[in-house]
Amino acid sequence: MHGLAGSALPAGGPLHLPIARPKPAHPERLMIFASYAYRVLSNFVFLGLVYFTLNLLEKYEQRATVAILILVYAAMHAFSGLRSFYFFQRIERLEGETRRLAAAAGEGPNAAASRKQIVGDVTALRHAGEIKSYIDIFFLALVILLCVAKIVAS
Repeated sequence: MHGLAGSALPAGGPLHLPIARPKPAHPERLMIFASYAYRVLSNFVFLGLVYFTLNLLEKYEQRATVAILILVYAAMHAFSGLRSFYFFQRIERLEGETRRLAAAAGEGPNAAASRKQIVGDVTALRHAGEIKSYIDIFFLALVILLCVAKIVAS
């Protein structure tokens, strides 16, 4: 025995107490935040390129032509981003239907846990996609405002 008679200490070795360590960050969360940062950075670079391109053109006709072309591109890209929200809404409906059917099926605990994990993963991916679409639409709105301002200003 190590010291006290009748204690619950293990015989034959020092006492190992659990040490409180911070939990490591989940790689999935880091990748999601990295994808958000990349999306913001790439959209900011695009906004900067549009700004400097429109400011470097001295003739109004050239500046207006480039601004209109950028407006067409931004409008098509914004339409695509807005259409993705319809897609995400459909996925959300499917998630709810899957949860309802899984609860009604009453299969074994392994199947329920597997379905719950899949639905959770799909929910996380849908949410990340929605956030990326919001980021894209925000920067496209800034590009559109910049182009309109350059067309209107002489």
